[in-house]
Amino acid sequence: MANINKIKGRIGILTGGGDVPGLNPAIRAITIRALREGFEVIGLRPGWKGLVDIVPEKGADNSDSYWMLTEEMVNRVGRTGGTFLHTSRTRPSHVPASLVPTHLKDKYKDEQNDLTLEVLKNIDFLGLDYLIPIGGDDTLSYGVRMHKEGVKVIAMPKTMDNDVPGTDYCIGFSTCVTRTIEMTHRLRTSAGSHERILVIEVFGRYAGFTALLPTMAGAANRCVIPEYKFDIDSLAELLVQDRYTNPSKYSVVLVSEGAMYEGGEMVFKDQEKDMYGHKKLGGIGDLISEKMKELTPKYNNGTRVNVINQRLGYLVRSGDPDAIDSIVPMAYGNLALDLILDGV
Repeated sequence: MANINKIKGRIGILTGGGDVPGLNPAIRAITIRALREGFEVIGLRPGWKGLVDIVPEKGADNSDSYWMLTEEMVNRVGRTGGTFLHTSRTRPSHVPASLVPTHLKDKYKDEQNDLTLEVLKNIDFLGLDYLIPIGGDDTLSYGVRMHKEGVKVIAMPKTMDNDVPGTDYCIGFSTCVTRTIEMTHRLRTSAGSHERILVIEVFGRYAGFTALLPTMAGAANRCVIPEYKFDIDSLAELLVQDRYTNPSKYSVVLVSEGAMYEGGEMVFKDQEKDMYGHKKLGGIGDLISEKMKELTPKYNNGTRVNVINQRLGYLVRSGDPDAIDSIVPMAYGNLALDLILDGV
């Protein structure tokens, strides 16, 4: 039970960026430990947007922006995927005029607006003593800004890309790898039945872990990752050889969405950028598939090898967390409270 006789402080939690399995277990772990240690816990939603949208006036309806969290509330969702606090890619220091909250539009009229002052006012309005943002490098980069502004921040790494600096593991990565292996094995039946090359594109942005680790686990013959440009002719030759040596006459390559071949560039689905300056990657798998059709006759006695092209997309970040993404968030949540109790 929470210690309601002596409140040690108030903690705010938010989840930002892309959703992954493991967020709800993290929220649950933080909340239960905090309540039992004598803290109150506020869930900010969705992401940093919650701290932008709050109207800091007594009697204002801010129910869309924050909730007081209870054990009963977090226990209901603690084993599920996604984030029940919802998420956004809001960057309070770079808010477009069209997304400035209605009650602030008279004050902020620039094309891009820094609403950090409003965020600080809302943190004070809520009486937050500590802030725990759970996110990737984008979400946590604004956590750095909050730290520089004097807010006590405990940052928790989360991204299926597993590329947040300063940590060996980010929440969501294990489930992504597990799902990728499972789905690749399922697609093998079609690739083998039709004796084709299977090209599978996976998320990962600028890091190759989501393609490399499943390949190391035996899900694919080859992988291409953003860290190293690859030779498209060599890839075609290798996949034809892999297919030839496979009794079922198929081969598999996992393609990180940020991969580039020599002489090529990163492939983007569109040119629109989010608040953190990122364009949406996607399409390198399509390009490789077409190149394989074009190049395979060169290495297959003049005969083209047909291709199955599949983008796994959101399937690898959806659903319930695996064992690792159930255990690690619990450990991270308790570590966050240890740091708070130690006065970090």
